[in-house]
Amino acid sequence: MNKSEVKIKKDSVMNNETFIHYMMIAPFALFFFVFTVLPVLYSIVLSFFSYDMLSSPKFAGTANYFRMFVTDDVFWKTALNTLKFAVITGPIGFLISFILAWFINEFNPVVRNILAFLFYVPTLAGNAYFVWQIAFSGDSYGYINSFLLKFGFISEPVNWFSNTTYNMAVLVLIQLWLSMGVSFLANISGLQNSNVELYEAGAIDGIRTRWQELWYITLPSMKSILLFSAVMQIQSSFSIGAIEQALAGYPSTDNSVDTIVSMIGDIGTVRYEMGYAAALSVFLFAVMAITRVLIGKVMDSLGK
Repeated sequence: MNKSEVKIKKDSVMNNETFIHYMMIAPFALFFFVFTVLPVLYSIVLSFFSYDMLSSPKFAGTANYFRMFVTDDVFWKTALNTLKFAVITGPIGFLISFILAWFINEFNPVVRNILAFLFYVPTLAGNAYFVWQIAFSGDSYGYINSFLLKFGFISEPVNWFSNTTYNMAVLVLIQLWLSMGVSFLANISGLQNSNVELYEAGAIDGIRTRWQELWYITLPSMKSILLFSAVMQIQSSFSIGAIEQALAGYPSTDNSVDTIVSMIGDIGTVRYEMGYAAALSVFLFAVMAITRVLIGKVMDSLGK
């Protein structure tokens, strides 16, 4: 067999393997395209139409975007609230989840697994925020009000979810507690799978402290995990809606904690203004996509 025949045979084997690989990912790719890509494209197209789900869509040009950015005051309130949630709960939640994972990773496997499960429980229990609803109940039977009344910090019960002085801070606290599960699990998984040989090589090269190990070895070796963790955390922060609706209602007092997601739900499922709801969705998608790019650039700089 000459060289050309060997090359043809190798190419044939590689083509067969490539075909098998494509066939294996085809079901996922199909579902991803149908249930993710197509809805995004459809939302972009629908955002230029006026559609109430009863009559045929009517082309509206940029009217929905003009309404969003120029005439709708509620949008700017919800956008600012969404930004507050994202800026506070996103980076802080990501940082706390990584620090906790870093500390817990130092325990023996039994203790580490127990603690990891405890920190992941809020993610498993979707309605766990009802615990906070009882704690921050607006009457004297709520745990927080009862404690503050007993020790004289307040003279009458505080309606935590309706009072605009406190409701944002309370919901940020609850969101932080609920959102760290996935990031925490990803971070501790990345820490447990770190290459021990890198730390041995680092010790030879002059790395002496745990902080040097963290910056020059741990973080660079976990870039992909950290990127996933950060994206999930930010996505969770931008997608807040169900929790604030369940606890503060919609609309909340003076729209003080309403978010774009809760506004989309109201516009789309209550008012049936699907074109405007699609425009809001496109705006939120664009903001999240830009944030994803920025996170990637930050992660690329780790360890440099």
